[in-house]
Amino acid sequence: MVGRDSSEALAGLSGASEPAGATPPPKLILGSASPRRRELLARLGLTPDEIRSADIDESPRKGERPRDYARRMAREKALAVIGEDAFVLAGDTVVAAGLRILPKTEDEAAARHCLELLSGRRHRVFSAIALRYPDGSLRERLSETIVRFKPLSQAEIAAYLAGGEWDGKAGGYAIQGTAEGLIAWISGSHSSVVGLPLFETRALLKSAGFPLG
Repeated sequence: MVGRDSSEALAGLSGASEPAGATPPPKLILGSASPRRRELLARLGLTPDEIRSADIDESPRKGERPRDYARRMAREKALAVIGEDAFVLAGDTVVAAGLRILPKTEDEAAARHCLELLSGRRHRVFSAIALRYPDGSLRERLSETIVRFKPLSQAEIAAYLAGGEWDGKAGGYAIQGTAEGLIAWISGSHSSVVGLPLFETRALLKSAGFPLG
């Protein structure tokens, strides 16, 4: 699961030169400093030209549904990132127990509460992505995945908390870590739960002209 984005921008990651006369690929800014999103994007064969975090208020609105919140966050992040003559890709991942939006846990008590709530039950993970075009228009997609933890003993919860993977993670866990051994069942996209739904991301970028084959 994706944690809190850093406020630092990392520029010039691609560094690749184009052959003389070749049409350069579109410029891409990743609106997130999450290393997990960067690693997932690399699976599509893409390295962002720049990384710039969006500094926005991520508080859910009163009565806002999890899927709507995920979509709004992705849109607002894409719009908040400064970058002319470039595409901006941004996303947000939300863990929901029913209509309840679980937090990105900042302390062990919050992480414990989330794990106890999710123990032995299904929950949904909404991962939204938004692609801002150089002209300011937006395209967006949403992935929905259902995840079920095994019934967790207090000893299992304590062991997971001791590892520290919960820090800053939506719902208090990271599926790409040791939590995967506690997940009994998943229906949908594994990469979406990590933080970037690759099928939806590829479709957006390919339609925008990125060379993805």
